[in-house]
Amino acid sequence: MNLDGKFRAIVVTGVIFALPDRAAAFDLTGAWATSAEQCRKVFAHKGRANQLTFSNFSGVYGGGFIAEPDRLRGKFENCKIKSRKDDGQNINIIVGCASGIMVSNVQFFLKAVDDDTITRQFPGIEGMEVNYHRCKI
Repeated sequence: MNLDGKFRAIVVTGVIFALPDRAAAFDLTGAWATSAEQCRKVFAHKGRANQLTFSNFSGVYGGGFIAEPDRLRGKFENCKIKSRKDDGQNINIIVGCASGIMVSNVQFFLKAVDDDTITRQFPGIEGMEVNYHRCKI
C-alpha cells in the first residue's frame, strides 16, 4: 500500500469513528398542550421563581403535560422517567408515576411529527391517538 492509500485508509477510519453511534434523541423538554391555541389557558407561570405550572382550569382547555429531562408532569401526576428509547420518529418512554395515594408504571408511545408536534399512540386500540403541540410560553 502506498502513502496515498495509507492516508486514505486513516481518513476513512477517522470518519467512521467520528460518526455518532445513534441519531440524536428528540427534544421533548417543554410544555405540551392538546391545542396550540390554548397554551396560555393550560399553562401559567407562578411563584417567585416564575415556575411553569398548570392553570387552575387547564383540563377545560384540553390539558397537557410538562416534560423535563428526567420527568413528566401532569396536573395531578409527577412521573419519573425510568427508561427512554428513541427509534427514529418513535419514542418509547416508561415512567413511574406518583399521584396522591398510588404509584404506578406507565408506558408512553410517542411519534414525533415535527419539532413542535407529537402524537401519543395507544397500541391495541385502533385509531386512538392524541396530538400534542409544544407551547412557546
